[in-house]
Amino acid sequence: MTILPFICLGIGIFLGISVKSKAFIQAADTISTVALALLMISIGLGIGLDREVVSQLMTIGFQCAVISLSAIAFSVVCTLICEKTVLPLSKVERELQEKKLDLHVADATILPEQNVTAEEKRDSGLMWIMPVSLLLGLVVGVLTRAWLNSALVDQLFSLFLIVLYICVGISQGANRDVFKYVKALGLKILWLPLAILIGSLLGGLVSGIVLNIPQSVSMVSAGGMSFYSITGAFMTSTYGLKIGTYGFLVNVMREFFTILFMPILTKISLGSPIAGGASGNMDTMLAPITKFVGIRLGLVTLITGTILTFIVPFLLPILAKALIGM
Repeated sequence: MTILPFICLGIGIFLGISVKSKAFIQAADTISTVALALLMISIGLGIGLDREVVSQLMTIGFQCAVISLSAIAFSVVCTLICEKTVLPLSKVERELQEKKLDLHVADATILPEQNVTAEEKRDSGLMWIMPVSLLLGLVVGVLTRAWLNSALVDQLFSLFLIVLYICVGISQGANRDVFKYVKALGLKILWLPLAILIGSLLGGLVSGIVLNIPQSVSMVSAGGMSFYSITGAFMTSTYGLKIGTYGFLVNVMREFFTILFMPILTKISLGSPIAGGASGNMDTMLAPITKFVGIRLGLVTLITGTILTFIVPFLLPILAKALIGM
């Protein structure tokens, strides 16, 4: 599975760039949601079939919460440093106002078929579908442990993963126009996703030391930056179901904790909610964060999420290889 994700992403990106049809992009988005739900069910099945993982779920859940909170905290700190030095977001907001750019303008060119309200409705449902699918698979796995073939579950997992990677690639290719706004704002805007990336990895490093777990678990899962579908799937295919559980839970919890602590994050700085959302700012976290930071910085939120979403599938294999044995 080392090369396959890149091949699938490449195919998806090519399709996303080549096919201009809105119906095609919408269909790919729907297929992605279905594939993700089925992937979560297959992961849940695998967990349910493994007695050792089931017996350690409470411990794993606690460790995932620590990793997630640590990744958010360090991302916020790094973003705050970024805002105080190279990228004051209040200045960026004024610049966006002068150029008459905001999230509604971006929606008209990047995602014509969507708007913030529609996106919020879709993604609020998606945030419930994923954990419910995982829980459903877990329950079925426990109940059918005596006769269900784990090899079949592995094959289904691989199939759903291929479909998901292709759909993610299509989404990335279709959203390529967001980089026009990077040009409009200047390359300085890239400091923000870089700060979030560094903070997430630092959070993974520190939490791994505190929890006394391998860095390959804490840093790779934190490096998912709320991209729970790809991170959970990648870590499952690379390390097995037990470690794959970290990849999923850490990043689902990151979105949950970001929403839970949103009132606190907004008091720290303009960029702190964006730091919490990370790659989720491209989709699931875009609407709630935009409500707090405003429609203009909502565009910055979208840009940041898109860049991090593009980075994560390539970052995870690099981290996994660099952290072998750690």
